[in-house]
Amino acid sequence: MPDRRTRVSRLIDEARQDLAYSPRPRIGYGEARTSRPVVPIVVALVVVVLAATVVVVLQLPDDSPVTSPRRPVARQTLQGALQEVPQNTATAPVAVPTPAPTPPAPVAPLTTIRKPHLFVVTNKPLGAAVVSKVNRLSGVKAVERADAAEVVLDGKRVQTLGVNPSTFRAFTPKPTARSDRLWRNVSAGELVVSFVLGNDGGMSLGKTVSTSRTSLRVGAYATMGMGAIDAVVSQQTARSLGFPQDNALVVSAPGADSAELRHKLLRVLPKGSQVATINPVFTAPRRTVWSAGAFLTVPQIRTVLTAAVGKLGRPYVWGAEGPDTFDCSGLVQWAYAQAGIRVPRVTHQQFVSGPRIELSQAQPGDLLFWRNDPTNPGYVSHVAIYWGGGKMLHAPRTGDVVKIVPISTRNFAGAVRISPQVAAQVR
Repeated sequence: MPDRRTRVSRLIDEARQDLAYSPRPRIGYGEARTSRPVVPIVVALVVVVLAATVVVVLQLPDDSPVTSPRRPVARQTLQGALQEVPQNTATAPVAVPTPAPTPPAPVAPLTTIRKPHLFVVTNKPLGAAVVSKVNRLSGVKAVERADAAEVVLDGKRVQTLGVNPSTFRAFTPKPTARSDRLWRNVSAGELVVSFVLGNDGGMSLGKTVSTSRTSLRVGAYATMGMGAIDAVVSQQTARSLGFPQDNALVVSAPGADSAELRHKLLRVLPKGSQVATINPVFTAPRRTVWSAGAFLTVPQIRTVLTAAVGKLGRPYVWGAEGPDTFDCSGLVQWAYAQAGIRVPRVTHQQFVSGPRIELSQAQPGDLLFWRNDPTNPGYVSHVAIYWGGGKMLHAPRTGDVVKIVPISTRNFAGAVRISPQVAAQVR
C-alpha cells in the first residue's frame, strides 16, 4: 500500500505542477484548480437529471437470500412510495391448481416513437381520471401506464417494469421500439434486461433466472432509456409475480420545461406520488463562470485516487457499491465519498456532475465515460477514473476485478471534471 500511495502522490504532483495551467481556448473550459480567483469559461448547461428510480419494492419471503446489494440509484429522489406486496405466511405447502397457460397477446405494430421525459411512481393505482388530468397539462403529448417493482433476479435487486408491449414500445429508444421480435418475446412471458445488466451483470441471453415465485428466460437485451430501469416484462407476467398494478406513469412532453411540468404533475397526482425527470427538457444554455473553488482540491483528489487504488483486485459485482465489491459507478461514488464528495450513484448521472473536458485535458481524478450499449447508442453506460499517463482505473464487468488499464477510446463518450456543487444537485 505505501508504494501505491507514493505513486498516487507522484502522479498528482506531476499533473498539477503548474497550478496556473489554462486549457486551449477552443475547449471552452478553464482549469479551476488554480490560485486565480475566477476563471471564465463557456459550457453547456449542466443538466440536473432525476433518475427514473422505481421504489415500489416487491417484498420477498425471508428465505429468499440476496447475494448482491441493492442498486440504490438516487434513492433520495423517490422516497416514501414504498409499497409492500404481502408475503406468503403459510406454514405448510398449499396445493394450488395450475391454470391452463394463456396464449400471448398479439403485439401491435409500431406507428410512432415518443421520447419519455418524466417518470411517475405512486403508492396506489393511477386511475383513468388521474391519467386524464395529466394528459390535459400543457405540453404533455402522451402518457403510458405501467406496473413497477423491484424484483430479485438471481440474487440481484433489479428495477423492473410490467408493460403493455403494444403501447409501451413507442416510449423506448428506436432500436428497442422497432424490434417486433423483442416485444413478441415480452408478450410471450420472457424477460428483457438492459445491456448493462446482461453484459456487465452476467445475465446472459437465453439464461433462465429465478424469482421468488417462478423462473423467467432472458429473451433479449434492450435498454429502455429510462434511467434505472434494467428489466421489462409484460403486465401479465408482472401481475403473476405480484407487482402493484398501474402504479407508474411515463410522460412524454417534448414541448414543456421538465422542471416546471414536474411541479404541475405533483399538484394533480395522488398525495405521496413522486416524479423523476429522465430525458429533461430545459431552457437554453447560458454562459457560466466557474470559480477556483468549484472543483476538488489537490488533497481531495489525492484521497479519491488513494481510496480507489486501494481496491485493486476487488471483484466486480453488478449493483455493488463497496467496500469489498463494486460495479463501475459504485466504485466512483465510493472513492469520491472517501474525500467527502457526494456524487450520484449511476453512470449517466455522474456524466452530468461537472463540465465536459477534452480527453487531452484530463487530469488524475477526472472521470471518463463510454457509450457501449448497442441497444441504445446514446446511453452512457460505463465510467472509469483517470489515473494519469494514459491509464484509467475501473471496475469492468462480471468475472473481472478492479484494475488499472490503458484508456480505450472505442465508444468513448467524453471526460468530465467533477464539481462538488453540481454533483450534489443531481438527483
